[in-house]
Amino acid sequence: MIHLKQPLVLSAQSSNVASPPLFATAAAASGQQRRASGAGRSRSGRRLTARRISCASTEEAVGVSTSMTTKERSLTVTAVVTAQAPTSVYVARGLDDIQDLFGKTLLLELVSSELDPKTGREREKVKGFAHMTLKEGTYEAKMSVPASFGPVGAVLVENEHHREMFIKDIKLITGGDESTAITFDVASWVHSKFDDPEPRAFFTVKSYLPSQTPPGIEALRKKELEKLRGDGHSERKFHERVYDYDTYNDLGDPDKNMDHKRPVLGTKEHPYPRRCRTGRPKTLYDPETEKRSSPVYVPRDEQFSDVKGRTFSATTLRSGLHAILPALAPLLNNSQCFLHFPAIDALYSDGIPLPVDGHGGTSFNVINDVIPRVVQMIEDTTEHVLRFEVPEMLERDRFSWFRDEEFARQTLAGLNPICIRRLTEFPIVSKLDPAVYGPAESALTKEVLEKMMNGRMTVEEAVEKKRLFLLDYHDVFLPYVHRVRELPDTTLYGSRTVFFLSEEGTLMPLAIELTRPQSPTKPQWKRAFTHGPDATESWLWKLAKAHVLTHDTGYHQLVSHWLRTHACVEPYIIATNRQLSRMHPVHRLLHPHFRYTMEINALAREALINADGIIEEAFWPGRYSIELSSVAYGAAWQFNTEALPEDLVSRGLAVRRDDGELELAIKDYPYADDGLLIWGSIKQWASDYVDVYYKSDEDVAGDEELQAWWEEVRTKGHADKKDEPWWPVCDSKENLVQILTIIMWVTSGHHAAVNFGQYHYAGYFPNRPTVVRRNIPVEESRDDEMKKFMARPEEVLLQSLPSQMQAIKVMATLDILSSHSPDEEYMGEYAEPAWLAEPMVKAAFEKFSGRLKEVEGTIDQRNNNPENKNRCGAGIVPYELLKPFSEPGVTGRGIPNSISI
Repeated sequence: MIHLKQPLVLSAQSSNVASPPLFATAAAASGQQRRASGAGRSRSGRRLTARRISCASTEEAVGVSTSMTTKERSLTVTAVVTAQAPTSVYVARGLDDIQDLFGKTLLLELVSSELDPKTGREREKVKGFAHMTLKEGTYEAKMSVPASFGPVGAVLVENEHHREMFIKDIKLITGGDESTAITFDVASWVHSKFDDPEPRAFFTVKSYLPSQTPPGIEALRKKELEKLRGDGHSERKFHERVYDYDTYNDLGDPDKNMDHKRPVLGTKEHPYPRRCRTGRPKTLYDPETEKRSSPVYVPRDEQFSDVKGRTFSATTLRSGLHAILPALAPLLNNSQCFLHFPAIDALYSDGIPLPVDGHGGTSFNVINDVIPRVVQMIEDTTEHVLRFEVPEMLERDRFSWFRDEEFARQTLAGLNPICIRRLTEFPIVSKLDPAVYGPAESALTKEVLEKMMNGRMTVEEAVEKKRLFLLDYHDVFLPYVHRVRELPDTTLYGSRTVFFLSEEGTLMPLAIELTRPQSPTKPQWKRAFTHGPDATESWLWKLAKAHVLTHDTGYHQLVSHWLRTHACVEPYIIATNRQLSRMHPVHRLLHPHFRYTMEINALAREALINADGIIEEAFWPGRYSIELSSVAYGAAWQFNTEALPEDLVSRGLAVRRDDGELELAIKDYPYADDGLLIWGSIKQWASDYVDVYYKSDEDVAGDEELQAWWEEVRTKGHADKKDEPWWPVCDSKENLVQILTIIMWVTSGHHAAVNFGQYHYAGYFPNRPTVVRRNIPVEESRDDEMKKFMARPEEVLLQSLPSQMQAIKVMATLDILSSHSPDEEYMGEYAEPAWLAEPMVKAAFEKFSGRLKEVEGTIDQRNNNPENKNRCGAGIVPYELLKPFSEPGVTGRGIPNSISI
């Protein structure tokens, strides 16, 4: 069933009337009729009834031309505009109210889809002012339309108010008969004419390829795209809808502090995807850096809806978690680390009392505004405490984070299941220059690994039988080890971890390698750690695991999450709006997958990934955080391997059989198992959709807007990768389906898998520490460090983990990032009005929605199957991150269409 969120109210009679044809193409003008009913979603997230109705006379509605020799008749058309009522008082509100009373509020112009047969030019537009009705937010205009006007192809709207208006839809009714209504899905902010005299254009819900555009609106289609592209000059204003590209040159703030200068990302030295251009001036102290501002410009229709804007997730990111630091500092007694593990557990049980401050208020007021879910009232008192929800992993098994089995299991079913790869070559050798970093040979030797396999087989046999797997953060991090170590209270190694696949289908870690590269004063240091038979080796193993976990946590947040979803998707959004008309079927397919992403990315640049932001303050790379993501982009990102099947094959986790199907190297790999179900569903939906609009490969190659879009994605959006040979060519239906599926998968399934489990798995920070602050004691083997380690190894571990302030900041951030908004749109749940206007697309979407509901059931069955030991067992968190649907809040499941948080 296709859901409605905010349906239009239709009369009982009109809701069951089959509508006449919607807006002529050449075929439609010859008398073809199409019918559709149902509900869809607007660009802002509101659900509307999609009805396909005509404002032409009955003769035109069935494709019969009115004879030009007869006397011209006029039809009375009522335009009903549904708008969002003003939510605040503003300076010119009184003037606007007066305008409303006199009916000079919205100027509407109807644009015919046909040319004037006498002149061969566009027909004269029919204009009318809409006046406010007694129903709040509803405006109405009466217009006299010539009977020969033809189908309406577009409506132009000029907003006479002094302030922008959000218009939900425009309905045109001919002769008072609601069964003739044409509904234009607007769902957009319309700027005031005092900000921009150019009216807004809104097209029919019928989708057209460029070559099929009705001649009367062909020029308007091109003009709208030119408007959205802008001229590449001047600073963008809040009300504008201009999409353009720029480098990441706004993360630093040298005018505030020269130490906040950061390299520009999106250059030959630091390759990166492009962001949306804001046009802000450059800073005084660095001509390469753009001045920072709050809020950061994003095109008006990309901004949050009121519902999203009212949620704490949005307000928290906008204000920044810096707001809670002054309130938290006195509560932590300036303690750098937790003194014992019960002190960590107390964050979820007793909490931290929020005392009255010196001004008679409480710290509760500040913190509750930022992270309300973690502020709770003590029963039978008026006092409040900062108390975190118990993460599901800890609730099920409070000791699981300590065990090797869980450490290994999470590489397949945890927060970052996309980095493990099969070991295909042995011995392991670094690709870095040994003259710079030291010997390339790994400390994970044949003897070390075979000893830990207990004589089951040789390393060569294990490699051949696909039993060895590798988590490799050696070469990517080694160049930054010395730089990170110069930062206060953090350290870094290059690391490798080798796992063995057991007969039961689970992984067991065999050994960990930590490496410090050589420097001018010290030689290279590296050592292999194993879970040895004595207490000392066992504790060193636990410390080595902590280092690997912090490497995985940093890579997850900066690359698997931020880079591969948020940053890499923004160019697709910009190119889609610049090159694909809103009438284009591909634009309408992709549009729900882009909801809120540009806004959330702007907020991230403002408070999360900026200089001295949350990421730099709480994660081990510090000031090098986003620079590291640039290194990963340059070294490893490929569009073609963003496809889940190709990603699995490239990591050696799957092979493609002769029949084209994938065979997984690990049979119970929850992320891959469930992800392939989602991938297959998306690809079938994309294929069915493309089949409706493109009848041949030639149609794809000849689509000028589509070709310009794909060219711009490659050469502007990902300009630093434009010459790579792996880019697919958009010259066939098959290739187009693959391109679209990749984009839709990354914005939905991939992002859901790496985002919505963050609090469940990292809310208990010892499981996924964001920083390890001390070197492993045996690196230098200093007497004082070794003596302390031998006497109190647990204390050494606690002192290595994040400080209290870092931990609380990260826990609060992950609580926010893991949460679904009340207006979340889950994939397969809501249809676009344009999809419902085309019966074949509507049917394909209903099949897609049905498949996703079946996936829900399949995942439940898998989670309850005791043979699947990586997702079912005592104390194990079921793998639900790729279950399609969810309720609001922190749930650990649900796949939104888009990267909305």
